[in-house]
Amino acid sequence: MADSALAGRIKAEVIAAMKAKQKDRLNVLRMLQAAIKQVEVDERRELADADVLKILTSYQRKVKDQLAGAESSGRAELVADAQAELAVVQEFLPAEMDDAALEAAVREAIAESGATSAKDMGKVMKAVMPKTAGRADGGRVSGMVKKLLGN
Repeated sequence: MADSALAGRIKAEVIAAMKAKQKDRLNVLRMLQAAIKQVEVDERRELADADVLKILTSYQRKVKDQLAGAESSGRAELVADAQAELAVVQEFLPAEMDDAALEAAVREAIAESGATSAKDMGKVMKAVMPKTAGRADGGRVSGMVKKLLGN
């Protein structure tokens, strides 16, 4: 499997979930493992922690979309399942950045890139996204960049 501490941690959790007979948790962990393995096979390389983090972030986004759909349709059982799945995925992701930390990272990226107006948003996003990977949603980052550049 992946040459990643994060992937190793997921593998260890799969074993622990099997021993504890936690069927729902085990299913989510196996889906995560399958997603990681699929990318390894597709790209024919071992994945690093940063790659695994991208996969987990993408999976989290998918589950959040499912959760929103279930809430809007009033399906309480699906909401509960999605929330449980989201909780498992979030165990492996770094803590979400608060607004102050995000603003500081965006201000730093603006200074680094020399951005002066909203036209430079692409440069700022390119600089800030690696710093916020897995810790802030792209939409939040984009909103903060627009706020700080838009004046």
